[in-house]
Amino acid sequence: MTIAANGPGDVTLGADDRAAAVADVKTLLRIVTDGEDALIARFIETALALAERFTGRVAIARTMTETVPATPAWQALGAMPVASIASVADADGTPLATDAYRIDIDADARGWVRVLDAGDDALAHVTLRAGSAADWASLPAPIRQGVILLAGHLFTERNASTPPPAAVTALWRPFRVMRLNAATRL
Repeated sequence: MTIAANGPGDVTLGADDRAAAVADVKTLLRIVTDGEDALIARFIETALALAERFTGRVAIARTMTETVPATPAWQALGAMPVASIASVADADGTPLATDAYRIDIDADARGWVRVLDAGDDALAHVTLRAGSAADWASLPAPIRQGVILLAGHLFTERNASTPPPAAVTALWRPFRVMRLNAATRL
């Protein structure tokens, strides 16, 4: 399975979220000028991407495309929590007929897909929307605070090799989803 652009760990904040996040980091760092806002924003996106990789969850909701093998067996999608699955398409991007696939979202917000008929294609593209929060302001406070701390650390220590504060992972750990083996479903 491959997740295309905008998948977990590939974060680009929208203008409103970017402005709010930059303001939060600038407050932490006591910065009042706007000269390094773009740099701070890049550090925020990096910190948010690391939060997604650490927790195994997409933080801010966005649409993404995941490529999966076109098989009739149920397959768990890699991104979570899944809010909706919009479509399943063949390798060329042509949407499959609704009777050619099945989709489901379980109680853990894990998306599932099975492709019953993809023609001669070995792969299918699943378009889905996933994310824990609608925007920066609605992120759980520990996730948001960990991103702020890490982005602040990356900004202040950009020329050093000081490890990030341990508080970052302590804030994120309760949200971590551990997967020791691939999810299966009959």
